[in-house]
Amino acid sequence: MRIRNLALTTFAVAALATHAIAGPGHDHGHGQAHIGQAAPDFELVDHAGNVHKLSDYAGKTVVLEWTNPQCPFVVRHYKADTMTDMAAAHDDVVWLAVDSSNFVTAKSASAWAKSEDINFPILLDPSGEVGKAYNARTTPHMFVIDAEGTLVYDGAIDDDPRGKSDEATNYVEAALASVEAGKTVETATTKPYGCSVKYGKAKDAKTSK
Repeated sequence: MRIRNLALTTFAVAALATHAIAGPGHDHGHGQAHIGQAAPDFELVDHAGNVHKLSDYAGKTVVLEWTNPQCPFVVRHYKADTMTDMAAAHDDVVWLAVDSSNFVTAKSASAWAKSEDINFPILLDPSGEVGKAYNARTTPHMFVIDAEGTLVYDGAIDDDPRGKSDEATNYVEAALASVEAGKTVETATTKPYGCSVKYGKAKDAKTSK
């Protein structure tokens, strides 16, 4: 009887340990993207109907920007031309916006792209599959992938969530500068800020027509 009780106690402790490891911050179901490792490949259609596969951009630095035009944080950055100016300044970098909102459509994304004069693709991810693969949590949430396909930055656009600093540190700009100089990105992870990504239940996710 003692042996059986000991076995049950050992099992319970092991189960609790497993639960702790798989708790918040260790989402093994969705968080496949990790700094220093190959960025998860994906294939998505953009607002203009073009297909984009991450692996097609091998040999190029790629910026992934999780976005949602209904989010006040995104609105603020686009009014300030934060994303569009950076994308234009780094014409050798592939800049891809990704909208994982369950309600995003090609029509709504196209209208937003036109209103903000956005020249880079807005990828439609209404199922949230790609967003969850990258563990994208906010809009904006930024990722930088180097020419070898390695994820080198994951986090906020800058250190100014309220948009009130005159000397904000732009983490993405710093990461791109390091990559272009062939150096290791000094600040590889930061806490993203903004609105939560509007993931929906699988049955509620709309098609991107």
